[in-house]
Amino acid sequence: MSGERPPVTQGVTLPMAASPYALLMPVRTLVLASGSPARLRLLRDAGFDPKVVVSGVDEDDIEATDTVTSVTLLAERKARAVADPTGDAIVVGCDSLLEFDGTPHGKPASEDQAREWLRSMRGRSGTLYTGHCVIDESTGRHVTEAVGTTVRFATTTEAELDAYLATGEAMAVAGAFTLDGRSAPFVEGVDGDPGNVIGLSLPALRLLLARLGIPVTDLWARRLP
Repeated sequence: MSGERPPVTQGVTLPMAASPYALLMPVRTLVLASGSPARLRLLRDAGFDPKVVVSGVDEDDIEATDTVTSVTLLAERKARAVADPTGDAIVVGCDSLLEFDGTPHGKPASEDQAREWLRSMRGRSGTLYTGHCVIDESTGRHVTEAVGTTVRFATTTEAELDAYLATGEAMAVAGAFTLDGRSAPFVEGVDGDPGNVIGLSLPALRLLLARLGIPVTDLWARRLP
């Protein structure tokens, strides 16, 4: 019939300029005990909105017999350095090392060392280990897990190495490379969780939270009623 109004579509469309995170709050507060922009980005892209508190833990001050133990101990130290025994947050600490030829590689001490590592990695594979520690401040309980991902490196040219080292990126990341930066084209593929190579395994985080009886969805940012 002419003059009738068209059906009303249910739902509200936010203005394009509005940020959905402005209207979101999690059930529990998530604290990331790391200043890593890559780890923060991983969590935000997955729907979390963590509070960042840098632990300040000395990553070189540790004695361990193997890479897995090293990353696990450092992750726990970082989380414990940030955790508030009187708080109610969930604290996550992480640490990453590349194991190559049986030797753990953290951040290179010099550009020469970074160049040496990257040359040795050409056309070969290593394993990136990330240790995770989750602490529930309300109970004091904690759980840990180390996750390994195999990384297959491309055969880079000297010109590519020169250009990459000139960016300075190699000096700030474990193993002198990262999967979400300028060195990404020099990685032919990974076997396992790529997020783990970037610095945090989201599947591992979910399982660790489950061991503490915390649904991962309780840490998602969500709309206020």
